[in-house]
Amino acid sequence: MDAKIALRDFLVSRRTRLNPGDVGLPAHGPRRVPGLRREEVAALAAVSVDHYIRLERGNASLVSDAVLYAVADALRLSPGERRYLRDLARPDRHDPLPGGVPPAAGPQPAAAGPRVRASVRRLLDTLDGSPAYLVGRDGAILAWNRLATRVFVDFAGIPAERRTIGWIVFTDPRARTLYLDWEAKAHETVAYLRSVTGRWPHDRELARHVAELRTASADFDRIWSELPVLDITHATCRLSCAAAGTTLELSWETFQLTDNPEEIMVAYTAAEGSPSAAALRALARPEGPSGQGDGQQ
Repeated sequence: MDAKIALRDFLVSRRTRLNPGDVGLPAHGPRRVPGLRREEVAALAAVSVDHYIRLERGNASLVSDAVLYAVADALRLSPGERRYLRDLARPDRHDPLPGGVPPAAGPQPAAAGPRVRASVRRLLDTLDGSPAYLVGRDGAILAWNRLATRVFVDFAGIPAERRTIGWIVFTDPRARTLYLDWEAKAHETVAYLRSVTGRWPHDRELARHVAELRTASADFDRIWSELPVLDITHATCRLSCAAAGTTLELSWETFQLTDNPEEIMVAYTAAEGSPSAAALRALARPEGPSGQGDGQQ
């Protein structure tokens, strides 16, 4: 991903979503284009117009952190949007690849599947009353427990290269039945991937994954063009679970389990005493082996 272009598009999108009245400015009649003018953002941020124009054109290397924070305040950015802005403006703040290895030029060999520690797998299996899975940088489902396969899909039956949140949500027909608010799940998925690409703009595999999803799904491309950014690490969802024969109302939380900050565990729970909790207990009764990912090496 070109961080300069992404920075420009992001700032323009956030500037155009604000009206003068939203930030206490007079409108001065109709406008040819929606949103704030560049000079209005600069005035709100107390920076020069040249400084802001330079930033919006993607030339952030000469813009101080203080200016970034001031622009974020002026544009009323959320915490997630502020992180995304800083990631785009400071792309060298993160290593291009895990371990600090820069991407080599030319075609790359296929990467080996990520290893998941046996202790992490055991931890997932101890959550026998909560569906849970481990997600990698590009949304890949790296490992999961048995209950997750009962509530969601049989992850082991999905080819490893398609076993990602993006591919499942946007190309697996079961997802549109499973997630009762599919549009919300779709936005959440795209926002996650956009946030990750901001953090790792030099990751060509991640960029390829996003490009393939944009080609494969018109819905993914539509939402990607809206530039959503992830702001949540926990939420609730309603699932139409075929195995349970009922609707599950669950809360989910995310946890970092490993020394890799891009590997996140997502665990789902139901309120104690609720019909959903009873349904999860019924699904958790031993009826087969636990699901495990291809990362088991």
